[in-house]
Amino acid sequence: MQKIPREDFLLKETKPSLGGVKVTGYDLVEKMLYLYVRVVKAKDLLARDINGSCDPYVEVEQGNYKGITRHFKRNSNPEWNQVFAFSVLNTIPQPSIQPSMLLQDVQLCLCSNLQFPFDLFYSEARFQSSVLEVTVKHKDFVNDDLMGRVLFDLNEIEERVPQDSPLAAQWYKLEDRKGDKVNGELMLAVWMGTQADEAFPEAWNSDAVGVSGTEGVANIRSKVYLSPKLWYLRVNVIEAQNLHPSDMGRFPEVFVKAILGNQVLSTGICQSGNNNPRWNEDLMFVVAEPIEGPLILRVEDNDEVLGRCTIALQYVDRRDDNTPINAEWYTLEKHVVVQGEEKKETKVVCKIHARICLEGGYHVLDESINYSSDLQPTSKQLWNSSIGVLKLGILNAQKLMSMKTKDGRGRTDAYCVAKYGQKWVRTRTIIDSLDPKWNEQYSWEVFDPCTVVTIGVFDNCFFNGRDKYGWAKDLSIGKTRIRLSTLETGRIYTHLYPLLVLNSEGVKKVGEIELALRFTCSSLLNMMHVYSQPLLPKMHYLHPLTVSEHNNLRLEAVQIVSMRFSLADPPLRKEVVEYMLDEGTQMWSMRRSKANYFRITGILSGLIAVGRWFDLICNWINPGITVLVHIMFIILVMYPELIVATIFLYLFLIGIWYYRCRPRHPPQYIGALLSHADTALPDELDEEFDTIPTSLPTDIVRMRYDRLRSFAGRIQTVLGDLAALAERLQSLLSWRDPKATALFVILFLVATIVVHVTPFQVLVLLTGLYLLRHPRFRDKLPSVPSNFFLRFPARTDIWLVEHNENQTALAFFQWLTADVGS
Repeated sequence: MQKIPREDFLLKETKPSLGGVKVTGYDLVEKMLYLYVRVVKAKDLLARDINGSCDPYVEVEQGNYKGITRHFKRNSNPEWNQVFAFSVLNTIPQPSIQPSMLLQDVQLCLCSNLQFPFDLFYSEARFQSSVLEVTVKHKDFVNDDLMGRVLFDLNEIEERVPQDSPLAAQWYKLEDRKGDKVNGELMLAVWMGTQADEAFPEAWNSDAVGVSGTEGVANIRSKVYLSPKLWYLRVNVIEAQNLHPSDMGRFPEVFVKAILGNQVLSTGICQSGNNNPRWNEDLMFVVAEPIEGPLILRVEDNDEVLGRCTIALQYVDRRDDNTPINAEWYTLEKHVVVQGEEKKETKVVCKIHARICLEGGYHVLDESINYSSDLQPTSKQLWNSSIGVLKLGILNAQKLMSMKTKDGRGRTDAYCVAKYGQKWVRTRTIIDSLDPKWNEQYSWEVFDPCTVVTIGVFDNCFFNGRDKYGWAKDLSIGKTRIRLSTLETGRIYTHLYPLLVLNSEGVKKVGEIELALRFTCSSLLNMMHVYSQPLLPKMHYLHPLTVSEHNNLRLEAVQIVSMRFSLADPPLRKEVVEYMLDEGTQMWSMRRSKANYFRITGILSGLIAVGRWFDLICNWINPGITVLVHIMFIILVMYPELIVATIFLYLFLIGIWYYRCRPRHPPQYIGALLSHADTALPDELDEEFDTIPTSLPTDIVRMRYDRLRSFAGRIQTVLGDLAALAERLQSLLSWRDPKATALFVILFLVATIVVHVTPFQVLVLLTGLYLLRHPRFRDKLPSVPSNFFLRFPARTDIWLVEHNENQTALAFFQWLTADVGS
């Protein structure tokens, strides 16, 4: 595995020329100049067919780029209402420019009527011309006939400020190639604008050179998505009455199965001994607005369905707090299958008692709580006021890796997805470019500064064909996350963020993305108030969910969001949503286990350093510092009211001291060093990316299983030592060791008398001086209290130990030494 230089893992500050279109608020992107051409309609076109009609279409040509509208059959007064936008240089080139000069970022956009397909044509010589030619042609089988054209000199077209009113289209008389007037007129609007123009947000992707058809254009345009409003559905199953199983010779083992779409949950089995079982259990589901599909409750006894009912969720009560909801009795219908058809059987009437409500006081988690971008409850009545605005400028990407091969060469069709709160944004796709430039700006309202914005880069699969199953997937290139609380308010950050991916071959840098962002706070007081509030809505604390419920509900929420976005136009694919929300990251990983271990040891290293420093003081390694510590200790003992103030002053001084070396850049999300991605062994990475169930040979799986047992054995040993320590503390007064407990009780009696008659300051002073005594008064053997405590019994005495424990330990030692040696 090739090592990546550590400097490639770091952020790089950049200084792009931002603010080119400040007048519209697009101050976090570079100015991009576009030539917009709106083709509205034509009239009085000359007939070309023998039937006295024509099949017209319009061709817009600028340099070597042509945009062609859809043609109409037998229509002399067609209406297209389509917009093309060619990106141009900041200065219009003169006619003397050579065709060999390439056009930078030449783009062709189409917006407005979405149902009209169009084709784009280009040649290898990409250059700009100072003349815009709009031609009306008649669609023919062999050669298309020229019906007329309109020419524009780009030097005479003025740049239009985006805040101006929409430019009105004008009628232009058509001319032939000689400049003579011909029959027919064409309504056009031509202007120079930027990406802040009102036509640009809904414009078809301008970089789609060679893309044809409505579907192709739809898959490359930019789009703003809103997450569906998610609710928790609580089904409190209380009891049932008058259940009659077919086998009357035994007590029924009854449970309730709740079905909502693809979500199926069941209560425990109730063995009440009668026909009126009682459960009083809560079942939690995730639903999205608009709510589709009913809730089905089925009461089952083993494989027999005793009855079921269907409940429409549109009429279910909604609550914002823990106010009790009235329970209702629902009639259960028994269904029987007769000749393959399901029919109702209502001979026996039985009911189920349940309390069903939609919870609006929770926040439905669809992303990990560690980097959540939204912490608001479902009910908008409980929302706090916004504290600021986050603006994000997605500028460009550099040195992207080729994600696919076409015509014998690598290519990437990249687009970005940014997610914050309920708003997802997707940039347009830049076709066949390893250094795409988007220069698109988006904004979000911020309700909590302790949230995270996620930006991901993907390769558009629409140009990748289909796989062997007939489907294509958008490949993830990389992503980064930025926590808003780490940003200074009002400051513009412009950085290159490395895009790193981890696969079975190791960590790899696949490019960089340049972002500009600014977090503006509207009220510092409101933001400080947010820091005093609970992280999650109050219902998470008044009626908390279990960890297992949180995990299961989050997975269901991810599936619902991905399904809704896959139905959008253009779709945001399921694999994109799951990658942005980190679905499936809870799987076992040896690398993550090691990384978490070193994280804990890194946190504890501070306490260890303090312990070592105290040990140096006690051993008089530096007598001068030890004497100063003695003096400070005596002063604090004599004036105890200074202790708390001294601690606070010390923390204040530390904070002031660290201010000079405070972070000046956003933290790096992809901590390759922190996550030990660069030091993971190939076999560990191969195990992490293995499928479920495994697809590897048995001997490799056995080896990894033994390694897992060994690693878990080390964790088990540490937990056992901590448990033994706690059990010894518990056994001090449990009389499991009568002699030691009796001595301990007597010592406490003596200590009570001594503490009562001795001033507290004297006790503290003597204890401190004893701990700080000179090494010549120390014994290298353990102290008496330590010896006394370690002799207390723990519950390991009654631990069941297998006979092969020593053999297992020996095998583990042999494996460990062999692994270290290799």
